[in-house]
Amino acid sequence: MKKQHIQTLAIHAGEKKGKNTDIIQPIHLSTTFERNEDSTTGEYIYTRAENPNRIAVEQKMASIEGVKTAIAFASGMAAINALFDTLLEPNCHILIPDDCYHGTRQLLDNFFKRWNVQSEMVDMTNVTNIEKRIQPNTKLIWIETPSNPQLKITDIEAVVSLAKKKAVVTVCDNTFATPILQKTLEIGIDYVMYSSTKFFSGHSDILGGVVLTNKEDEVSQSIRNYQKMAGAVPSPFDCWLLNRSLATFPLRFKAQCENATTIAHYLITHSKIEKVFYPGLTSHENHEIAKKQMKNGFGSIISILVKGNQEKALQFTSKLQIFKHATSLGGVESLVEHRRSVEGINPISPENLIRLSIGIEYIEDLIADLEQALM
Repeated sequence: MKKQHIQTLAIHAGEKKGKNTDIIQPIHLSTTFERNEDSTTGEYIYTRAENPNRIAVEQKMASIEGVKTAIAFASGMAAINALFDTLLEPNCHILIPDDCYHGTRQLLDNFFKRWNVQSEMVDMTNVTNIEKRIQPNTKLIWIETPSNPQLKITDIEAVVSLAKKKAVVTVCDNTFATPILQKTLEIGIDYVMYSSTKFFSGHSDILGGVVLTNKEDEVSQSIRNYQKMAGAVPSPFDCWLLNRSLATFPLRFKAQCENATTIAHYLITHSKIEKVFYPGLTSHENHEIAKKQMKNGFGSIISILVKGNQEKALQFTSKLQIFKHATSLGGVESLVEHRRSVEGINPISPENLIRLSIGIEYIEDLIADLEQALM
């Protein structure tokens, strides 16, 4: 057969083939499996090492991404930690975006300081800024594009070209774009990670993360070994839920992106809004780069600056009725969050910044809710 569309792969990739098999994969809750007569081998041995539900969902995520290897973790943070633990070393240097997810920053600050890892925040909207900050001990360039929460755009192709010249490893947190909009490994990124809690799950009921790569080397095997030996694995039930959720991921995400585009254009003309951050708007400073590397849309996350201070921003969130004020994103329901309130020590988001995660509700109802909250 010809190469299948992502919408088909999201349903059928990772299925066990053969007659008399379950149409829907059963949940394999067993922690241990019977071995062969030699007492050392079997298709599965122990769930921390591998489990049928985890193998199936890893195969599906690899097929959706179009790559060789997917390694599933218990959370997005577990996936990030596995990459840091494998790719970094004592006294090394790492470049991260100046608008980086606060969990990534805190992980480096709280746990990798003992290795004397120097993490440096850089405005990655211009590759020249990155080139100026690369040092002899730089081991990793960590990209978020679009970034969280100001949706800054990094030119992936330019960063890959620079990193290869300098022999520096690249990782992209592609959670906001998903593989539907952006195939970072095809552009040349070494490793891509996602919080599968977000769009892959889509129902705000699963924690998970995943690292994907086309590399089949010692480093990639070390990431797989970290997953198994550190026990940072998702449960069979979470894998089963994620496998089921991925079947509707392309349809859900398409509806979310369409809603977000309409809302972004509505908000940009509103008198109570100071600024709208959305790469699909021609007013976005890196719209042309986003258009070059993001296909099929620009995502479903919008950040806004409400005119006024933090109090005005929180007044707006308190009036919303359909949008729920909560952490996280990517679910079928629309969420709103005041980012500075949740960034912990050394917050970097403006006090009047609000992040909107657009769901699949009827678009006119969402706009009516925003309109009444901004009155």
